Amino acid sequence: MDTTPDTVTILYVDDEAQACKWFARMIGTGYEVLTANSVEEAKTVLHDSHERISVVLTDFRMPGGDGTELLRFIDAEYGDIATILVTAYADKDLLIQAVNTGRVFKILEKPYQPDDVRRSLQEALALRQDRLLRTQRLMAIDETLAFLAHELNTPLAAISNFARGIRMRVDQSEPTPGALPEIGRAADRVQDNARYCLSVIATFLNSVRNTYGKPGTAATPNSAGGLIRSLFDTYPFTNAQREWVSYRVEDDFPIQTLPNCVMLVLSSLTSNALQALRHTNAPKLEIVASRVPDAGTAQHMIRIEDNGPGIAPDVLARLTIDPVTTRAEEGGNGMGMIFCTRIMQSFGGAIAIDSAPSAGTRVTLTFP
Repeated sequence: MDTTPDTVTILYVDDEAQACKWFARMIGTGYEVLTANSVEEAKTVLHDSHERISVVLTDFRMPGGDGTELLRFIDAEYGDIATILVTAYADKDLLIQAVNTGRVFKILEKPYQPDDVRRSLQEALALRQDRLLRTQRLMAIDETLAFLAHELNTPLAAISNFARGIRMRVDQSEPTPGALPEIGRAADRVQDNARYCLSVIATFLNSVRNTYGKPGTAATPNSAGGLIRSLFDTYPFTNAQREWVSYRVEDDFPIQTLPNCVMLVLSSLTSNALQALRHTNAPKLEIVASRVPDAGTAQHMIRIEDNGPGIAPDVLARLTIDPVTTRAEEGGNGMGMIFCTRIMQSFGGAIAIDSAPSAGTRVTLTFP
């Protein structure tokens, strides 16, 4: 059964009431046109009817707020709605401002032709459908991962408790020169790894619930600073490790795509750095959110930097493309950096690794 509605709902925003009436008559059948004469009135209409509105066309020049303010509001609150900016001003600087300050699909210049409007509306509706499908796919991926995380919690907790029990029995045993000390150290590593996995799972589940926990409403964008602070609150640092690490938020920025997966990337990179620092004198790990220096666009980054032993050139050259690891004896399979790279590339970001033996390692995540 086809559940696609026969009528598409459009919101047209213009401070001239006559322009709104003319637009509604012009586009013809197949569209329901809602109108508003100001930014504030448009926000009210969106609040009441956003679930059925597919496209918003807004004038640029209006008293009490211009069209770019409305575009920013729609981008933040109702990101699946496509937007078209209508302007009678061909000033290039105004159009650049409109594109840079709010997500706009297209710009129509007055006086526009009916055929141009209808064609733009069809293109905007196709864009909205793509966004809806992408959102549904992301939700399905997150729900699947959340289910897997739930299924892993119990066995990981059992492994952690078992390792703790082994360590307690080793500590209570008579000291001997045999294998007991090595068994105790192995148990410690098992418990540390289990605690790390439990922490990652808990953080991921919380992120999924925060992102999709309120059906029908837009997700609140996470920020780089928020993710870093959450990492410091939830990561299972030992007391010694907590003394090694610090963070700075020089320039915060929103992370609107896959913030939960970005959090997994940060956790994985932090784990790698801590492992590298175990035998380093005066170990130090710093995480910094900032703007990319000398970037031609408003690009941001998160940098994870340690003063550990560094990475050999032959390993570094293959780290993001081949399953290579420096921790095979601890169960490492070399897929962690490949996983991190693929996540960053999935939304147009990137990951870069700078390192040399005895010179520490700096991993830089750049965001579009």
